[in-house]
Amino acid sequence: MPIRKDMPSTLKRSPKKARDTFAKTHDAAVETYGEGERAHRTAFAAVKHSFEKVGDHWEPKERKGPSDAKAAGGRSSSARTAGGVDANASKAHLMDIARRLDIPGRSRMTRPELVEAIQRANARVTRQARER
Repeated sequence: MPIRKDMPSTLKRSPKKARDTFAKTHDAAVETYGEGERAHRTAFAAVKHSFEKVGDHWEPKERKGPSDAKAAGGRSSSARTAGGVDANASKAHLMDIARRLDIPGRSRMTRPELVEAIQRANARVTRQARER
C-alpha cells in the first residue's frame, strides 16, 4: 500500500522528516506484521520517539526517546498513552506548548494537567483542521 497517499492528515502538515519516518517504519512493519493496525501503531510509535504533536501537526522534540509511560513500557504496558504529547518533557516546555495553543489556566496546572490539556487542545485543533 502506498502509505504516502493515505498518510494521516496530521503528518501531511508535518516536516518531511516526520513523514519519512512514518512511511519507512510503516513499510517495514507491513513486511513484518502485515497490513493493518499493528503496522500503523508501529509507525506512529517511531514518529513519537522523535516528534511531538503540537496542535494539528508534529514537531521535532528537544530530546529523542519515549514520549510517555506507554511508549516506555511497550506494547504490553497497561499505561495510558499521552496521544503524541511529550509527557516526559519539562514543565517549562509543556507550559510553552500550552501558551502556543492558548490553553486557559495553564499557569496553575500541574504537569499531568498540562499534558491532558494539551491533548484536548491538539484534538480540537486537529478536528478543526480536518473540517477545513
